[in-house]
Amino acid sequence: MNKIIKVSTPGRICLFGEHQDYLGLPVIAAAISRRVNITGHILNDSKAIIHLPDIRRKLSFDIYPEMPYVHKRDYFRSALNILQRDGYTFKYGVECRVLSNIPINSGTSSSSALLANWIHFLSRIADIPRILTPVEIAEIAYRAEVVEFKEAGGMMDHYSTACGNIIYLQSVPIIKVEHLKPKLGTFVLGDSQEPKDTVGLIRRVKGGVLRAVEKIKNEFPAFSLFTANLNSLSDFKDFLTFEEQELISGNIDNHRILNEALIILKTENFDDNKLGELLNQHQFHLKGNLKISTPKIDRMIQAGLDAGALGGKINGSGGGGCMFVYAPENPEKVAKAIESQGGKSYIIKVDEGTRVENN
Repeated sequence: MNKIIKVSTPGRICLFGEHQDYLGLPVIAAAISRRVNITGHILNDSKAIIHLPDIRRKLSFDIYPEMPYVHKRDYFRSALNILQRDGYTFKYGVECRVLSNIPINSGTSSSSALLANWIHFLSRIADIPRILTPVEIAEIAYRAEVVEFKEAGGMMDHYSTACGNIIYLQSVPIIKVEHLKPKLGTFVLGDSQEPKDTVGLIRRVKGGVLRAVEKIKNEFPAFSLFTANLNSLSDFKDFLTFEEQELISGNIDNHRILNEALIILKTENFDDNKLGELLNQHQFHLKGNLKISTPKIDRMIQAGLDAGALGGKINGSGGGGCMFVYAPENPEKVAKAIESQGGKSYIIKVDEGTRVENN
């Protein structure tokens, strides 16, 4: 009854495909060596007691089927609700401690990593424990976060944190996870510590792209973001606003950049410099067309490049939060340069997905 269970799950960076996941377009994401840990044990009663020392909070509630949500994005309860709908039972309660070194609300999927980790933990302390695959954990986490609360996000966060390492994720027409195994060097993650409005930014960018696509399809029914190229944009200028033109062209070329990156990441003789160049191209559109970067993040990226990094971009929905640069050589120098611009830096590597830790 008092057996200690410890599980951990990584945060993630989006290498290519930023702001494309929720449009059904593929992404390439990497799990990072900063993780959230849950350590806990079963109780004799039916309570969930969750210690959150990182934010100086403690949650306590009774576990029963279809618990009402008491605050926005109530992920601890939503995971339990989803699992119970799927047939899991929890006769006994649980007490656990959550610790994380993933930057919070900064675009590194701290909330999705926590949710995937909580689901992994719950699956192992249920009345009839089950060892879930990373893909199964990701699917449940997506339902508990995005579907349950009708959020606008996609699947990248859940699959990249649960599956780990580097994945190519395709969600249309079916979900397909392909594991990529290039020998990547170090990255440097930089937290601008600027607050960000994830929901507002996704609403603006996603809404603008979808409006543009609808207008184009009214004139050209065969149009698809999957096959479009920049050469065709001149046909659409007369009925798109300038902002819609920028958004659609940025997304089209970002899809092209991702396809080039996929080829490189599958190449046996991996080219670090080419990866950096493609990251810079991606950032060019994220900054100029999608307008999700900030002056501070631009300075942090440039400082990293000036210090020897090969390429970099903003990470996540944007408007603040984190950036990263690829720095296979002299990462300490690059990290120091990023901090000179007011950011907080972390040297990171690609890491494995959700796992049980030895106690």
